[in-house]
Amino acid sequence: MATNQPKQGSENDDCSFLPLVHDVIKCMDKDSQDVHQELVKFKTRIQEAREQIGAMPGIDMSLSEQQQELETLREQVRTKNQLLQKYKSLCMFEVPKAS
Repeated sequence: MATNQPKQGSENDDCSFLPLVHDVIKCMDKDSQDVHQELVKFKTRIQEAREQIGAMPGIDMSLSEQQQELETLREQVRTKNQLLQKYKSLCMFEVPKAS
């Protein structure tokens, strides 16, 4: 089953809202005109987080569907490990020794 994996290492990986909230509060304490700008940044970051959550693989599946998928994948891993052990025990391949 092919799934779309989100890009790793992008600048959007930062999920911390605390610095943005801090900036908003700091502007409010100083009676700064930048409060609106800081609020826009905060709202934008919340919207980006919503979009990231919506794009996560499996988010559209129910808990029982996710558990079933997990069990299927675990069974595939067990089967592949068993086959790997079986093929290793056949000793059909000569492994060159390092000198």
